[in-house]
Amino acid sequence: MKKFLIKVNGNQYEVEVEEVKGSSAVAYTTTAAPAQPAAAPAPAPAPAPAQAPAPAAKTAPSGAAGSVKVTAPMPGTILNIVASVGDKVKRGQVLLILEAMKMENEIVAPADGTVVSINVTSGTSVNAGDLLVSIE
Repeated sequence: MKKFLIKVNGNQYEVEVEEVKGSSAVAYTTTAAPAQPAAAPAPAPAPAPAQAPAPAAKTAPSGAAGSVKVTAPMPGTILNIVASVGDKVKRGQVLLILEAMKMENEIVAPADGTVVSINVTSGTSVNAGDLLVSIE
């Protein structure tokens, strides 16, 4: 097992890497919190800018919250919303397009169901884990 210190966006992380003999697979383990620097302390990150309130969710007439939550896998910008509230969708069907790192990513339905709410609009910036769509 080898340990490395990796710096990402000003945060330092301690990473352990283990090479598995006889296989091309490599196991990676990271610590949950940033590693403490040995020398001078790192400068505090700048405070996050205030965010505008999230747009109100468009919901189906039933007002159901939905049982399947589709969240953003990474930060990015919503380019296009393909599905509409009330649409019946199949697993793997494209719901919306998320642009991240200059690439267009299709966000697909994880299960069959009916779209009960769309919580974003085109042009909205989202963070990883933000709720995009609810499917029931």
